[in-house]
Amino acid sequence: MEDLQEIIVKYSFPKRDINASVSISEVESYANLKLPEDYIFYLENYFGIDQFIGVEFINLWSLEEIIETNKGYNIVEQMTRTIGIGSNGSGEFIGIEIDQFDNVKIILSPFIDLNSKYNIEIGISFTDFLVRLNNGIDWFL
Repeated sequence: MEDLQEIIVKYSFPKRDINASVSISEVESYANLKLPEDYIFYLENYFGIDQFIGVEFINLWSLEEIIETNKGYNIVEQMTRTIGIGSNGSGEFIGIEIDQFDNVKIILSPFIDLNSKYNIEIGISFTDFLVRLNNGIDWFL
């Protein structure tokens, strides 16, 4: 969790100082997934962000936005064991995909054709995703 906290401080993620109107359990129930602990830590303590980390722009949705945004794009309904957590501001969403063995992948996938064959793995955990961005790793190598 140390790497995650260093990145949060470096990029001045906005600290949550009020209780969310949506709970983690509501999001997990909606997606029928158990969210990863590092992502839960982020949601419980920080609001969404809209900024560059390394060379990539990301928009991470706040806890209050996750369910409604996923409903709006039908992500959870169309993609097995996947929930959107943000976007790159260019027509693709950032998501968490959890396989049947509970392995986590952070993915980048188009909003238009919701099909896992278009997923690009951009991390093996929420922390790994942010560390890769912070280290300047380009998603499209």
